Amino acid sequence: MQGVSDPDSIWSAEQAAAASADFAELHAAHGGVLWVAFDPALARCGLFFCRYGVVCELTPPGFSVRSRVYEYGGGACCATELGVAFVNERDQQVYRIDIGLDVGAHGAPYLITDQPHCRYGDLSFVPAWQALLAVEESHEGGAVVHRLVRIGLTEHRQVLIEGADFYAAPVADPSGQRLAWIEWDRPYQPWLATRLCQRESGERTRVLAGQGSDQALQQPRFDAQGRLWVLSDKAGWWQPECVDEGTMLDAAPFDHASAPWQLGGRTYLPMESDELLLTRFEQGVGALVGCAVRTSDLDGKTIGAHSLGGPATPYVKATRRLAEDFTRFRSLAADSEYFYCIAAAPDRLPAVLAIRRSDGALRILAGGEQPLPERQLSRPEALSCRVGQGEHCHGFFYAPIDGPERPPLVIFLHGGPTSACYPVFDPRIAFWTLRGFAVLDLNYRGSSGYGRDYRLRLAGQWGELEVEDIRATIDALAADGRIDPQRVFVRGGSAGGFSALRALAELPQLRGGASLYGVSDPLALRRVTHKFEADYLDWLIGDPQQDAERYQDRTPLLQAERIRVPVIFFQGALDAVVVPSQTESMVEALRQRGLLVEYHLFAEERHGFRQATNLAEALRAEHAFYQRLS
Repeated sequence: MQGVSDPDSIWSAEQAAAASADFAELHAAHGGVLWVAFDPALARCGLFFCRYGVVCELTPPGFSVRSRVYEYGGGACCATELGVAFVNERDQQVYRIDIGLDVGAHGAPYLITDQPHCRYGDLSFVPAWQALLAVEESHEGGAVVHRLVRIGLTEHRQVLIEGADFYAAPVADPSGQRLAWIEWDRPYQPWLATRLCQRESGERTRVLAGQGSDQALQQPRFDAQGRLWVLSDKAGWWQPECVDEGTMLDAAPFDHASAPWQLGGRTYLPMESDELLLTRFEQGVGALVGCAVRTSDLDGKTIGAHSLGGPATPYVKATRRLAEDFTRFRSLAADSEYFYCIAAAPDRLPAVLAIRRSDGALRILAGGEQPLPERQLSRPEALSCRVGQGEHCHGFFYAPIDGPERPPLVIFLHGGPTSACYPVFDPRIAFWTLRGFAVLDLNYRGSSGYGRDYRLRLAGQWGELEVEDIRATIDALAADGRIDPQRVFVRGGSAGGFSALRALAELPQLRGGASLYGVSDPLALRRVTHKFEADYLDWLIGDPQQDAERYQDRTPLLQAERIRVPVIFFQGALDAVVVPSQTESMVEALRQRGLLVEYHLFAEERHGFRQATNLAEALRAEHAFYQRLS
């Protein structure tokens, strides 16, 4: 296999694993910025505070900031009046830390919930209450129940809202008199159909939007004037809507968020003076845009952002693109001088950015290292491939560094399956391209970032549609002479692992593949999976009784005899989403057929690996496995 002469000296598996560090949960507060940083060497998330250019960690050893609500978590911390509140990973309880005037002066974590059967997430602080809002997940008496709760900073807890199956994004207006949130019920998921609800002081709950099954809403926000905004996809894209004025922002037709697998998303911010700070996906590529918003009446006269009695439509009067060297943006925040965000780019590690509002000048507060020189970096090339009847699937192609003219190809399949891949530096992709492999990071139909219709294409089609996309992209790349079609490998994690196994059964041209904590038996998984995804398989494949034949045809475990090439498997022993028996049954079925199979079980990993030693071991093992087959 060609590649650079000594790739381990440039980018080893250990370096790639170390580069999986990331940031989350960014907040502007206390004259500085708070964020959570994941350290793969310690497999923990620390809470950091930056003020006056000085950065310190707030969480002491033994604490890790991570929610496990809905298993995927999110919203694990928020700023309070005197400090910060956070969810501790080990016990899933809420703690607070007070911050002093000096950056390094802060108190010890103080426990403010004592509900050992509960988990918490999506924290927000309500100054008018001097208390927190949170999503509570109770595991008691064999049932899993979700609620919205109020948590005082000195331990008092009060149930505010209950009765729906799921809740997300609770937020209060500046007065504390008006509460808004997102809720939904089974069998829906939050990217299919949700409701925007409101309760004002002394009133009953009202549903403001999302009464049917044709709209998914997320991220309600109150602006400085107390108006309620939300992201709605009723027009085909997740776009900002001013709910109080009943008007959708006349913005560019792009998704301004991805599917909300995690709580706590902040991909747009209503600002003062009728401005919006927006992220959006332009054919899968992220952009950060500042918008001046105005409203016109029927006569076309600009009247500001309020409608004065006549129909009005907010429109974008002026825009400016920010941080244009970056291609993905998350966790937006702002103060009077700066915009803040977590950003990623094709040539560097994730970064915490401060962007001066007056002129867009950019400063990196943390992260953002460039681990590889340009000559050793494969940059993403947008790929759009015709499939089906006038449709296209999308993705990003990475050519090998010093590889052969027709290199082997590794196809990456993301999980979800309604998640997405992004054109940013991925340490695993760099590992492969430096070793002579091309990589295709595929946003098959069903992925987020390309509108509601594209996102919903997998309804009843999972296990077939994405396999068609894999076949089509292989054929297109082979026809262009960019890959060796006889040396193609497919790999994926979680739902991507299922799709990889389905592709291995359906596409004889594949040389081998990898399943990382992937689904092999949907019906068995349906019986044991967690509440958040309990009905998801019915949407992806069909009703188990009415569509029994469909399940038979698309279950990798029942179609094991159709897989004729080697497969390598990786699994976490503590995985509660795709339980270990899913992988172990598939391994046994293939071994009984005499196929070359490897199985790697990591005793302390859950769904998605986090420990650097395990990440490196898995990467090395997968590369060695494909080397044997090439």
